[in-house]
Amino acid sequence: MATDSKELKSLLHQSIENIDDEKLLRLAKSILERKYTPAENIGLNEFQKQRIDKAKASIARGNSLTNEKADELVAKWLNE
Repeated sequence: MATDSKELKSLLHQSIENIDDEKLLRLAKSILERKYTPAENIGLNEFQKQRIDKAKASIARGNSLTNEKADELVAKWLNE
């Protein structure tokens, strides 16, 4: 298992180079794009702010998934 971020990045690069499944690659790209934060501030409109507040409240009520459960759901969707 990777011990630091540099090693993990290297392992991810290697894995991506060996994946030919376009659906999986698009999913990985989508996930990574959501995590990337550009240097400039992104303004949110009122609707987006309300959705974020609603999501935070839902999480506070315990409505969330573990990483393992989310991985299971993604794997299931990819196999459909």
